[in-house]
Amino acid sequence: MAETRRDTGAGSPPPGRAEGAGRPIVMLAMATLGFALNFWAWALLSPLAPRFQESLGLTSFEQSLLVAVPVIVGSVGRIPVGALTDRFGGRVMFPALSVITIAPVLYLGLWGNSSLASLLAGGFFLGVGGTVFAVGVPFVNAWFPPERRGLAIGIFGAGMGGTAITALTTVPLVDRHGMEFPFQLMAVVLAAYAVAAWLIVRDAPGRTMPDASLAKRLAATARLPVTWQMSALYAVAFGGYVAFSVYLPTYLKEEYHLTQADASNRMAGFVLLAVLMRPVGGWLSDRIGAVRVMVAALLVTTAGAAVQAFSPPLMPLGTIAFLAMAAALGAGSGATFALVARLAPANKVGAVTGVVGAAGGLGGFVPPLIMGSIYGSFGSYAVGLLLLALVAAAAAVFTATVVRGPW
Repeated sequence: MAETRRDTGAGSPPPGRAEGAGRPIVMLAMATLGFALNFWAWALLSPLAPRFQESLGLTSFEQSLLVAVPVIVGSVGRIPVGALTDRFGGRVMFPALSVITIAPVLYLGLWGNSSLASLLAGGFFLGVGGTVFAVGVPFVNAWFPPERRGLAIGIFGAGMGGTAITALTTVPLVDRHGMEFPFQLMAVVLAAYAVAAWLIVRDAPGRTMPDASLAKRLAATARLPVTWQMSALYAVAFGGYVAFSVYLPTYLKEEYHLTQADASNRMAGFVLLAVLMRPVGGWLSDRIGAVRVMVAALLVTTAGAAVQAFSPPLMPLGTIAFLAMAAALGAGSGATFALVARLAPANKVGAVTGVVGAAGGLGGFVPPLIMGSIYGSFGSYAVGLLLLALVAAAAAVFTATVVRGPW
């Protein structure tokens, strides 16, 4: 039996011709919007974590666990979701995930915020929103030719800016309208997107559909060198971004004694710069090569983390270090999937994306727990930041040697 089949026939025209020259742009816009909205939902607990710490008397580790649980679920869940996207396509998966995410959003807003146990239970299922990344990459990849995929996937990746929306809006909305309101608003927004996606989103003509079982496809994906190489890089690049986006408000509050609102706004600036640099990283990868972009990004991250480990004054040196790391981690995330788009087999892009995306999310799960534990034990974040510097430096060497060969 053939490994794959096409859902529209072998003679389907390339995207953008029979379907209309603007159709790929529309699909890219819908995918990016879906990514941003689901990530907005995925990160709802992060800006409220300091408030829950005060109201529920949480320890530093418990607060870190609260923001990390949705991250790990959203990360591990990308593995089956990526494989399911290879099978069913974004036409089904975008609205399906959006509808599923509504349930934990409403639970957390209406009933599940009165204890740590209920918050962790709601956060577990909220992690479903974070799996949408594994839908968008193969969906966008199929709509664009190889020479444009770096930029297209980079633009899609900018949807991770949904976490910035969360940082900027959640606390003000709670202060003005009560704890329930941002969750109720999010549920309405997700429902509206699910309807729009069902009506508008279409899979690319000639999309290949695998015939093998999910288990066989995941096993085949695990045997591809590109899967593990990109997983290692994404764990550092996107994992670093996720770690900062969920833990930076706590770090700034503890290390520099900022107010919760000021810390959240600065985190939003970090996220916004990383988001803007992700398509830039993809565009540069199309122009000068993803390996060069990745090495440069990792070296900048190494320098920024090493500087911040010594807790310099926030203005200007600390701010410069954080913004440099934001730009580098964003560009590096874009470069990673420029590599995936070029190196992964076309019928396995979803499965590879799922594993790589999981690695990136897991890369963001571990640092907040380490940082919380270190701070709880020693009252300092220096060790955690020095570990980031060492890991980023090792990843730069790995990229310049092992990854350069296949590229």
